[in-house]
Amino acid sequence: MPPTTGDPLEITNLTVTYGSVTAVDRLNLRVHAGEIYGLLGSNGAGKTSTMKAIVGLVNPASGSIRVAGLDPVTQDMEVKALVGYVPETALLYDALTPREFLEFVASIRQLKFEAYGGLVRELVGALQIGPDIDRPLATLSNGTKQKILLVAGFLHRPRLLVLDEPFNNLDPRSVRIMRDLLTAYVREGGRAALFSTHTVEVAERLCSRLGILDQGKLQGEGTLSELRSQVALPQATLEDVYLNLTTEGSAVSRAVEMLSGKV
Repeated sequence: MPPTTGDPLEITNLTVTYGSVTAVDRLNLRVHAGEIYGLLGSNGAGKTSTMKAIVGLVNPASGSIRVAGLDPVTQDMEVKALVGYVPETALLYDALTPREFLEFVASIRQLKFEAYGGLVRELVGALQIGPDIDRPLATLSNGTKQKILLVAGFLHRPRLLVLDEPFNNLDPRSVRIMRDLLTAYVREGGRAALFSTHTVEVAERLCSRLGILDQGKLQGEGTLSELRSQVALPQATLEDVYLNLTTEGSAVSRAVEMLSGKV
């Protein structure tokens, strides 16, 4: 790992555009060591674009990103050594088996088996992947493929995990195991995780702090208690807070009124 300083992640005035479309609009957030920071937002809110900018898959139109003090644009290889990334959509080599895929990832990371073999064995056992470890990925379920991606993300014990809807297709048992693993993982070694989801129940159970994104802008940030204070609803659920801070709440109200014949 390269020498690092600062928080695992600091984003300052980040803007990401695709042509004339602004996907992320002057975003500011910081993820501290020891925490799981949840990005909560609907499809198209800007979560995936933010994460792609962090791992260097898209370049910001403006603003800056620092991963432990390093710039993903000018220090891309150093940042990639610090980050474990699980994308929203599984990107796997279907002709490989899970064992071969993990060995391939380890070779890219320049890891020796002694450095990752024990970890893989424990994760494969916990997630019950063992019976599929030598079957072609093309024959496996989407849930099993997602588990393999999660194992690959942990492989080099990254300082920052960037997880884009990582529980897609997972069964309830695997979701519970991954919640416990993530919580334990970030407690040590100055680690942290940025976790995106559009499921409020997952966000509320797992995340230390939350950022609510809507149309590329951060509409609220903090613990659930702090978010409740922001909307002046001390007993509100996270779902209520989310709807109050985004355009979805007003859209739902209009739809209900239309269906009930009030409009």
